[in-house]
Amino acid sequence: MIKQEPSFQEAITASLILCNAWERGELSDEVLADRITELIAKNDGARAFFAVSLSSDIPLIDRLPETVAIQFRLAGEKIVDLTIRNMAMSTAMALKHEVDGDQNKQVGSERIKTRCQELLRILDPNIVKRRLEMLILSIKQEGPYSGFLKRWDYNNEQKKAILKSIDQVAR
Repeated sequence: MIKQEPSFQEAITASLILCNAWERGELSDEVLADRITELIAKNDGARAFFAVSLSSDIPLIDRLPETVAIQFRLAGEKIVDLTIRNMAMSTAMALKHEVDGDQNKQVGSERIKTRCQELLRILDPNIVKRRLEMLILSIKQEGPYSGFLKRWDYNNEQKKAILKSIDQVAR
């Protein structure tokens, strides 16, 4: 029998269950790392896991177990790329929420940005550096992330904020 891949929504549900069970102490760090590895093996699973872990009140990313960090490093480019995109999006949205006067959403976006920056500091530094340079190039002229930036229609102020977020990762 061929195992069907979970949908994005199913992966969201699985991520919530995993993160909550870990927070309640019902899962060891090792079992958590194994389950997360299964989830992030597929794009929808990785996107869903990060949507949950970066945006929720669950402190998994803030207190990332070493076993999970190792799995993220082993996943390489995919996790770095996803984290960089999340950092850029949350940075741009934090600025939009500030302009709109929506402090609650701004705080949430700032938390996601900070979590992404911290995560980038523990991932493979060579991949992170190369990917951040690609994002910088895409902001300043044309590069691999140009389509991503155009799709979300970031304005110049948002792009400047993203550059500042990139600079903060290096510090």
